[in-house]
Amino acid sequence: MKKTNASILVIDDQEDILFASKMLLKKHFENIFTLNNPKNVVELLAKNTIDVVLLDMNYRIGFEDGREGLYLLKEIKTLSPKTIVILMTAFGKVETAVEGLKAGAFDYILKPWENEKLLSVVKQGVDKSRKEQKKPVIIEESNDFFVGNSDVIKKAYSLADKVARTDANVLILGENGTGKFVLSHHIHQQSERKSSPFIHVDLGSLNSNIFESELFGYVQGAFTDAKTDTPGRFEMAQNGTIFLDEIGNVPLHLQSKLLQVIQTKTVTRLGESKARPLNVRIITATNLNLKQEVADKNFREDLYYRINTMEIVLPPLRERIEDKIPLAEYLLQKMTDKYGRDEITFDEKALGQIAKHAWNGNIREMENRIERAVILCENNHITVSDLDLEQITAYEDNQDDMQLSAVEKTAIEKILFRNNNNISKTAEELGLSRASLYRRLEKYNISTN
Repeated sequence: MKKTNASILVIDDQEDILFASKMLLKKHFENIFTLNNPKNVVELLAKNTIDVVLLDMNYRIGFEDGREGLYLLKEIKTLSPKTIVILMTAFGKVETAVEGLKAGAFDYILKPWENEKLLSVVKQGVDKSRKEQKKPVIIEESNDFFVGNSDVIKKAYSLADKVARTDANVLILGENGTGKFVLSHHIHQQSERKSSPFIHVDLGSLNSNIFESELFGYVQGAFTDAKTDTPGRFEMAQNGTIFLDEIGNVPLHLQSKLLQVIQTKTVTRLGESKARPLNVRIITATNLNLKQEVADKNFREDLYYRINTMEIVLPPLRERIEDKIPLAEYLLQKMTDKYGRDEITFDEKALGQIAKHAWNGNIREMENRIERAVILCENNHITVSDLDLEQITAYEDNQDDMQLSAVEKTAIEKILFRNNNNISKTAEELGLSRASLYRRLEKYNISTN
């Protein structure tokens, strides 16, 4: 059975629920994330594009009114508006779930669930998420963005300003959340095409079976649901710029079709043979190492050279030490304007933690944390607690975490071998529950066969 290319997040404080849901969902969907602490949802959403969230409504013993779930629902919809949220609630708590539907949840499911019912609701949620993500983003002119003063970011934007005056294809490289979208729009705004459309396409969210119809368009009758002639994203960007985000995720068999459009500067709609001329500036971006992808035969070399007339690398925030505080102040101003709370400032400890934190989710993580802090702040000073940074360590410490993970994996493998792959005995010896052990086996990809 072929899996659906979608990312599902399950949030629940019960390890058994997380384990059971992951075992069920991983058979049907490509990426399954689980969280037993809802506080970590900000960082996870900053680093990943999530299609559907399965959200439990209660997290503290003795507090079963669903208030925490409703708060988290609003927070998720603020941080990631296109993510679909499905509530999980116990029988008898349906009234709260209905309140959640009014607040923006897609649906709810009762615990304990029926597997077929859960899968059906999640699949409907994925379909809804795909429809939301398919909507083209057309950006109006705006010069309100933060660049920074670090040498690495000034070098990137200086190069962007030079290439903007040409029609050269640009490849933007950088980790998730480093500002690839903002840079691509800046290039468009600095070009002679700025009065024409800027079309953003998230290739990572396009299912392969709609790839051609979305990008190239179609004529009436080309397939079952083709009711009218419809232009694709390339035609929508005519005389302007098309930004193809996450190009490294395009499957090999579709890369050749993309290459043809770029080479010939024409597009042919599905269902017709007439090639339509294109006058479009192409900017692409990825967080992958495309040179390595080419070497591994995952990305066409000829396509790589077509899109890479000019390459611009955006540095991660951990390499922009002097920009962290000014960026945080800029984002705080943006959020206080948004929520009408101009009196809010950072306290000194919060600023210190902002400077030390690794920001592995980069600008997106910082923006999400600050927005959350502005929403939660009960006085006029944002604290470390408001930013939820108390347990977060600096980047250098993450190297130690990686070493500890290797030690933990080795220990589990040794004890598992000693107990002849007996899960119960291994869990007891490690001082873990069976569910916790299963989670670690999944995390470290340890086989028990």
